[in-house]
Amino acid sequence: MNPVPADEGPSITTLSSREIYRNHWLRLREDEILRSNGHKGIYSVIEKHDCAVILPLENGRVWLVEQFRYTIQERALELPQGGWEMEVDKPEELARGELKEELGLEAAEMTYLGTLWIAYGFTRQKQHVYLATGLSPTGTDRDDEEHDLVIHSVPVEEFEQMMLTGAIRDASTIAAWGLYQMWNARRR
Repeated sequence: MNPVPADEGPSITTLSSREIYRNHWLRLREDEILRSNGHKGIYSVIEKHDCAVILPLENGRVWLVEQFRYTIQERALELPQGGWEMEVDKPEELARGELKEELGLEAAEMTYLGTLWIAYGFTRQKQHVYLATGLSPTGTDRDDEEHDLVIHSVPVEEFEQMMLTGAIRDASTIAAWGLYQMWNARRR
């Protein structure tokens, strides 16, 4: 596999851009583009503020949330995650806020594991990944969208099995676990 050298620059040029739609959570724009092969096209981009996914891990157990996800019309199991309707200067503050909001937990320690791009084929949104340890209850502070959250605490082995069997299919949850595994392997 021959990767494209980083110094060659973009292979797509933006000719024009227009906003199609905006609300509190996202902005949709449509760009007229020119590819390096000379062909023009349209690229639709959803822009969202940064978000966080949190891996609450304590005593061999992982905390998950279960909620109805409208886009897939199913209930889904996943790590707590989310964003705010504003730009975030301190991702750890966002991660701590989501941990309290969704699970009602506070973490003595938040360890930064990395950053993911969420579905960058059509959206521009970063997700900051944090490991939360030293957990203590504080009470939840849920948004209206989180009215149906169910909290689960499962052993790590069961969590991994849920990913393998497809009970958990959330890409952010699976990627966060992968980052954690690499981080943890390097600590030994």
